[in-house]
Amino acid sequence: MTYVLVWEFQIKQGLEEAFEHQYGEDGIWSQFFRAGQGYQGTQLLKDSQVSGRYMTIDYWSSSDHYENFRQQYKEEYTSIDKTCESLTEFERAVGTFFMLGSVGAPESARASAKAGG
Repeated sequence: MTYVLVWEFQIKQGLEEAFEHQYGEDGIWSQFFRAGQGYQGTQLLKDSQVSGRYMTIDYWSSSDHYENFRQQYKEEYTSIDKTCESLTEFERAVGTFFMLGSVGAPESARASAKAGG
């Protein structure tokens, strides 16, 4: 079952474009996560009502894939996180979830959901 991590960010005023570049589909995080077995994609959401508020949704084949990646690339993860920290007022882990459907998910996550896995 696809494992989903959701993060909330409040971006410093004037740094929204830089944030979108770093956290978007081809940003530093997505490129980094692609090295991980089981990574299925990331979606970036921009709040339509609260200025500077964003959410990221990361899709992994399983919680084990994500945790193994975090352990294997611990130093790199921390380094990228520190670099990107300057863009935000705050960031908060909203939670981790299991995807039950496939609407809105990246193609690889939809395929995994259809296969039951």
